[in-house]
Amino acid sequence: MKGAVLVALAASIGNFLQGWDNATIAGAMVYIKKDMALKSSVEGLIVAISLIGATIITTCSGPVSDWVGRRPMLILSSLFYFLSGLIMLWSPNVFVLCIARLLDGFGIGLAVTLVPVYISETAPSDIRGLLNTLPQFTGSGGMFISYCMVFSMSLSVSPSWRLMLGVLSIPSVLYFILTVFFLPESPRWLVSKGKMLEAKKVLQRLRGVEDVSGEMALLVEGLGIGGETSIEEYIIGPAEEFEGEAADEKDKIRLYGPGEGLSWVAKPVTGQSSLALASRQGSLINKSMALMDPLVTLFGSIHEKLPESGSMVFPNFGSMFSTAEPHVKNEQWDEESQRGDDYTSEAGGVDSDDNLHSPLLSRQATSMDKDMVPPPSHGSILSVRRHSSLMQGNVEAVGNTGIGGGWQLAWKWSEKGEDGKEGGFKRIYLHQEDIPGSRRGSILSLPGEDVHGEGEFIQAAALVSQPALFSKELKDQRPVGPAMVHPSETVSKTPIWSALLEPGVKHALIVGIGIQILQQFSGINGVLYYTPQILEEAGVEVLLSNMGIGSESSSFLISAFTTFLMLPCIAVAMRLMDISGRRRLLLTTIPVLIVSLLILVVFELVTVSTMVNAAISTICVVVYFCIFVMAYGPIPNILCSEIFPTRVRGLCIAICAMVFWIGDIIVTYSLPVMLSAIGLAGVFGIYAIVCIVSWIFVYLKVPETKGMPLEVIAEFFSVGARQAAKGATN
Repeated sequence: MKGAVLVALAASIGNFLQGWDNATIAGAMVYIKKDMALKSSVEGLIVAISLIGATIITTCSGPVSDWVGRRPMLILSSLFYFLSGLIMLWSPNVFVLCIARLLDGFGIGLAVTLVPVYISETAPSDIRGLLNTLPQFTGSGGMFISYCMVFSMSLSVSPSWRLMLGVLSIPSVLYFILTVFFLPESPRWLVSKGKMLEAKKVLQRLRGVEDVSGEMALLVEGLGIGGETSIEEYIIGPAEEFEGEAADEKDKIRLYGPGEGLSWVAKPVTGQSSLALASRQGSLINKSMALMDPLVTLFGSIHEKLPESGSMVFPNFGSMFSTAEPHVKNEQWDEESQRGDDYTSEAGGVDSDDNLHSPLLSRQATSMDKDMVPPPSHGSILSVRRHSSLMQGNVEAVGNTGIGGGWQLAWKWSEKGEDGKEGGFKRIYLHQEDIPGSRRGSILSLPGEDVHGEGEFIQAAALVSQPALFSKELKDQRPVGPAMVHPSETVSKTPIWSALLEPGVKHALIVGIGIQILQQFSGINGVLYYTPQILEEAGVEVLLSNMGIGSESSSFLISAFTTFLMLPCIAVAMRLMDISGRRRLLLTTIPVLIVSLLILVVFELVTVSTMVNAAISTICVVVYFCIFVMAYGPIPNILCSEIFPTRVRGLCIAICAMVFWIGDIIVTYSLPVMLSAIGLAGVFGIYAIVCIVSWIFVYLKVPETKGMPLEVIAEFFSVGARQAAKGATN
């Protein structure tokens, strides 16, 4: 996964520049006020105009990124950073400085909004949380380095604020070079525009493997928005396990192994899968806690039942399936149609997107397929490719139809049922569950090893839905593939505003907007504002002055030290993000924030002694900073970049980011008014109350998304929204 890690690091430089700018403007304002004799209102405008610029650019950044791509917007961000740095270096007056700060805000807005989206769309699901915490780490790192620079410059006889601000142009050149020459376009965006070959090459580069067919198929499935999804359960095991049972053959999905005569069956069952149980009993669960979102229960059922060992539904089974349509002689549904030779149509032999009649499947039979013709049955048939990489003993976390996080992608074809319901082609997301008492083990051994004995099976939950690009109009025309159209034919030239009304998208927006608002009002701005005061009371500045360091330089050094303490905490969070998960980290760390704020309130109202109060307040502030950047700082942006469908992700992210920036402006400018009206104790008391509300909101409404493919997360939101709607009507 080195490719994905390097790409995430390069993209995170945009957040490094944001942190750099935040620190330099804080230091430079000390000298700008003296040089230009600014009034307090103008001083506030210089600082605030970058927030205004970020808010303005955010309103259009998401929809535009859905239209032109993520990468061009990151390139534009680097240009804004570079131009603003040059103009600030020149700035002859306040007006020009404000123009430069506005451009700087444009760069910040694009980076903060789109870098998490870009990383989420390029990162493997198993380390997506880790990589998406990089922006928080690089942002804090940028602040630390910038404060060190400002401190060193403040020691000179005549510090230049123009030089402090203009240095921004130097790292922005590096960011520009990387965005232009190193960063690829998001593969999910490429698939959404029908650029399948380019998306395949990007995925191969990011994953470091040639076979990315399963993830390509997943990306195409992610183009759907909404749709009816059912939760089903299967027991997967050797065919002989189910012999002699009365169950009708058409109720089974038959799986074929590479060895002659070896076959396995996926048999529908009920009452054992925790996912299906959570789905069926969602309304009952909610009666005991009426406000608990069914979505949280559904996501929780997956994470609570992870297998003890291995993450694949079929541990040594290989994860490459190809479904076979039994009524077509010697032709099989080929799910690995992302290879170059499978891209071409029968009419031509050139690799091009135009020849991609079916982005997922093709009826082009290979010699290998013809050698392995399955026996006919009345139900769905799946067969394992003989020469998949996993069959060669190279086990990969994501490969073929294994799509990460223990999920696998498969399809089934069913004829018209006896009940009159229309049959057709269905997409299945499979997930292995660790069921107590199940005889779990390797269904199929690797070459050269003995096949395990009888009595082995795997319990799997399944999300079953119609494929994203299914077309009823094409069904009777017997096209290449299962009545599916090319993604380019479904591309919308304008933002899909109507998709915002889809229940799953609305549900995700409530979660995204809610957590962004609560984060902004949780107190981070107030604590930042208060830090210099309590450190001064603790005698830190007096100690530094005795060392010959002036008051201004002391404040910069203190800020650098405070920022430095954040870095190891963020590093710990990066490690835990995909282990403990987003939800657990929030539920664990928010109480620490509450306690820190309440202690600050108490010692603001009660004075034991000046030094004791200052020492305890200092400890509380440091703890608050370190805990905040571990979870509540990065996780809202991570969640917002994960929970929306591909085709409206940019649009929805823009809405959440706009809420973030508006909240930032409100909190920043209401703080002085609140301080004068209710005092510091009152302000911190309000922040503590907001943190309590935040914990309740996370507990009731925010699901755990660690390790899950983005497309599966969006599918869960769709299912959860319908569960909530049913619960409301009942």
